Amino acid sequence: MDSGEQAESNGITFASGSEMSRAMASEVARAWQLLPRINAVAPGDFAAMREVLAELIGEELDPTVRVLPPFYPDGGRNLRFGRNVFVNHGCTAVVVGGIDIGDDVMIGPNVQLISGGHSLDPATRRSVCTCAPIRIGRGVWIGAGATILQGVTVGDDAVVAAGAVVTKDVAPRTLVGGVPARQMRAL
Repeated sequence: MDSGEQAESNGITFASGSEMSRAMASEVARAWQLLPRINAVAPGDFAAMREVLAELIGEELDPTVRVLPPFYPDGGRNLRFGRNVFVNHGCTAVVVGGIDIGDDVMIGPNVQLISGGHSLDPATRRSVCTCAPIRIGRGVWIGAGATILQGVTVGDDAVVAAGAVVTKDVAPRTLVGGVPARQMRAL
């Protein structure tokens, strides 16, 4: 890390102009170059989508991965798909902090996976970014319009209700919902 970056317990904070900031900007620019191709894929042409996503991510995706356009990633090097993943249309993925999607995951329409953000301090809000990985366990179902924020781990076989905003880790085999999301019951 250079002088503009510091590790925090929940992720990394970095300043505008730092080495990490420059790397992130480069990755975003690369993703933006691929976005027209990603979103020109015909719905249901999962092989073509896997091909262009492999270019974005830098590795081949399992043939069971199915992603419907439009899909809005802002990077790819920190994005991982497990096997038998389904991502419905309208998903936004802010990838700077890393997003790891486990096997057998279903992601509903218009879900937002946001692994980056900004400083809470108004004096540095425009110049300091924060990021922390999102980890989605095996067998998770994320309902339509849900938002998962940076640093959150969603445990295996959990369900995130439609419209939930998940700000804290979700235990395995639980249903969470609401804003902010809270445990509704065990599964």
